[in-house]
Amino acid sequence: MLLKDKVALITGGAGLNGLGFATARLMAAHGARVVVLDLAGAQPAAAAAQIGAQHLGLVADVTDKVSCDAAAAAVLKAFGRIDVLVNNAGITQPVKTLEITGADYDRILDVSLRGTLYMSQAVLPAMQAQRSGSIVCISSVSAQRGGGILGGPHYSAAKAGVLGLARAMAREFAPQGIRVNCITPGLIGTDIIKGKLTEEKKAEIAETIPLARLGRADDIGGACVFLASELSAYCTGITLDVNGGMLIH
Repeated sequence: MLLKDKVALITGGAGLNGLGFATARLMAAHGARVVVLDLAGAQPAAAAAQIGAQHLGLVADVTDKVSCDAAAAAVLKAFGRIDVLVNNAGITQPVKTLEITGADYDRILDVSLRGTLYMSQAVLPAMQAQRSGSIVCISSVSAQRGGGILGGPHYSAAKAGVLGLARAMAREFAPQGIRVNCITPGLIGTDIIKGKLTEEKKAEIAETIPLARLGRADDIGGACVFLASELSAYCTGITLDVNGGMLIH
């Protein structure tokens, strides 16, 4: 039980085929009490109930600082502590540079980058009081390779920003026992790619990956469990690639 009695928050966690829900489910299996945070339309309470009655689902908009602060306060009221935050919420848009509007740019960066900042700000005071905590930020291979298969350049920029923000927070809060790390997933077979890639295209992409398959949500969930647990107690400011070897060169 790597996370026994820990309280873990996962943003963007209600999609049953997504990275966030897989992470919540695995963390619960390792003993954590999980809190699924998502927009109202995603029904986070119902998602949490599927994991177990002792878990919590809350409506939260990571682009709204007041909403983030309210979610953190509700978790502290319910469980008395916050040990883990997984900044998973993110959206993408498959457009090219000259097609990106100001509204597109704001929308993509608001969720991935501003949301990572706001939710981290919401939980950090509790972690400071405990003098312990782990924040895991989900970036993307798109931030490393200069564009993705489905995400536009503004998505790459947002996810690269997450890497820089996480490292800066890692340096700032390490003396207080708070670790901040990133995961850079490769192409993962979740709802974010549903209907966007044919089976032929998926097979073609898989041939370019050394492990010869697309990633699964549990691949990312397992990495999150590792970074949330004491197995990674001497890791902060790192970027953990979970991409099947996509960047080997």
